[in-house]
Amino acid sequence: MNAAQDPRAERTRAALRRALLEECAERPLAEVSVAALVRRAGVGRATFYVHYADLEALAVDACADIVREAVDALHAWRGIPDPAAPPAALTGFFTELVPHAALYRALLAPGGGGPLGLVLRRELRERSRTERALAGAPAPDLVASAVAGTFTGVLADWLHGRIEADPELVAHQVWRLLISLHRTPQL
Repeated sequence: MNAAQDPRAERTRAALRRALLEECAERPLAEVSVAALVRRAGVGRATFYVHYADLEALAVDACADIVREAVDALHAWRGIPDPAAPPAALTGFFTELVPHAALYRALLAPGGGGPLGLVLRRELRERSRTERALAGAPAPDLVASAVAGTFTGVLADWLHGRIEADPELVAHQVWRLLISLHRTPQL
């Protein structure tokens, strides 16, 4: 059994992720120390470094669920999408970000860069490309890149206050943008 499948290792990583989210609820990521984190998680410092190279690596792992939730929320529809009604999962996704917005801002730079932005863009591009290819839609690589870049950039700019909208409004706006990209005629 490798370390990724070891239930003890997964419990340790889960404890570290939980501890990080708790720490970041009290202070910015830049002020969180490994010492405070391992104390809260109930593990040793050496154990932390067995699983993560640094706090940023742990933070990206702790926020990986946001990546899966975003990808799933954007693909939570079947048939012909209604541009006026984003999937409920998309609105829920934006709403659920609010309590940990400071942590996401630390990992997702304006415009969509940063370590979390890279992961989100990669995962979203792959899912979009795969679904377009399966559906026989034109230009799967090009449109998938545009969808991933657009969503990641809008999400980051919204989190950084560059787009003023409540979660419901930003969900509607980004949904209409993405529908437009998907409906682009033959390129």
